[in-house]
Amino acid sequence: MIVDKPADWTSHDVVAKVRKILRTRRVGHTGTLDPFATGVLVVCVNRATRLVQYLTGDDKEYVATMRLGFATDTGDFTGQMLSPVTDASHITPEQVQTVLKQLQGRIRQIPPMYSAKKVGGVRLHELARRGEEVERQAIEVEIKELELLSDSHAESVRPQEFSFRVVCSAGTYVRTLAEDLGKRLGVGAHLTALRRTRAGSCRLTEALTLETLSELVVQGKIDDVLISMADAVDLPEVLLSEEECKAIRHGRSIRRTEIWDSGALAKLCDAERNLLAIAEFDSTKSGWQPRAVLVE
Repeated sequence: MIVDKPADWTSHDVVAKVRKILRTRRVGHTGTLDPFATGVLVVCVNRATRLVQYLTGDDKEYVATMRLGFATDTGDFTGQMLSPVTDASHITPEQVQTVLKQLQGRIRQIPPMYSAKKVGGVRLHELARRGEEVERQAIEVEIKELELLSDSHAESVRPQEFSFRVVCSAGTYVRTLAEDLGKRLGVGAHLTALRRTRAGSCRLTEALTLETLSELVVQGKIDDVLISMADAVDLPEVLLSEEECKAIRHGRSIRRTEIWDSGALAKLCDAERNLLAIAEFDSTKSGWQPRAVLVE
């Protein structure tokens, strides 16, 4: 299912609430959102929790608003100023658009200290709150689309604020993107709003508030909003015969005559498109080896 995460909730808070609403412990999400951020949080329930590892790598889309003039230690409005305010009134939309173009493509980012990334088994934000700062390795991410939006796209645009839309690979830090933009403009920057509008094929237009989710459970209509596992996973689909389905249900590999790249992943489905397993192709054996079996 797709939940519209409210502001000031952690992704873990949302998962805990969904567990309570659905009365099940088997709930997980496919990509952490900062507490101040809102929008698409893909939530997997029961057997679908086995799919989390195959969904976290999906591309993400965001709409963000940044304020020019100073950077903060968190990269957003919740943090402390790192330097005095710089007058950014001379920065034009054309200048911002020029720098945005420079940041498109494959770039390297250093994960912010205030993030969920782990170093030595400890999340960076835990170290940051203790006043510690550690060396972080830069990671490569891809900025696939990056465009400046008109003022009408921002919920509350003030002078020296600009909104932009970004489509990026998993693991991209939009806060860091805004910081880099501020550095290139010479005025500093931080985010004042961040809304995830898409994660893979899951879009904000399909997202449920937690209040709506609770109402649907009371009405017995929860099945109406659950996304099938086959539709949730963006992988090639292989339809199986009845005999092949039996083998996969027992975790056994199946042989196929078609040629795939060794290591390729696919979703194996029965005739009704029920997802039975995520499998990896072994070219040396010309067959599919289940990696995650999704049927009891």
